[in-house]
Amino acid sequence: MDDTTAPQPRPATEDELIESLSFALRYEGRKRVHHADDMMARITAERLVRHLRGSGFVLLKDRPARPPSA
Repeated sequence: MDDTTAPQPRPATEDELIESLSFALRYEGRKRVHHADDMMARITAERLVRHLRGSGFVLLKDRPARPPSA
């Protein structure tokens, strides 16, 4: 697949943003951080997404990265 036929970036859904932000609040790389539990990370992510949407931000989700070649 060349770059001209690859899907273009699209607006990210609220659920995608919440999941991504929630993950970032719970993990640092692959290491779990213990100062934010799952529920608090989810609540914080939801509030951040509402604020960003209300402020007029448009976040895009890029097409999946290409798999590494051998």
